[in-house]
Amino acid sequence: MNSSPNPGWTKSSYSNGSGGGCIEWAATHAATFGQVPVRDSKDTTLAGFTVAAPAWSVFVDYAKSVGV
Repeated sequence: MNSSPNPGWTKSSYSNGSGGGCIEWAATHAATFGQVPVRDSKDTTLAGFTVAAPAWSVFVDYAKSVGV
């Protein structure tokens, strides 16, 4: 993952203000590098990981199809 301090994180629409656990991803980074950085939205100090953009797309489509 690019070591940029802020690669343009986007919080999942399923994250809520009451401490619900969810994820953030960096769409701008994904568009530039073809890898999607993912991290915990509750504790952004934890190490994240990257997913190949096509695999991320499949994951998102699946999550939408099952109502996650």
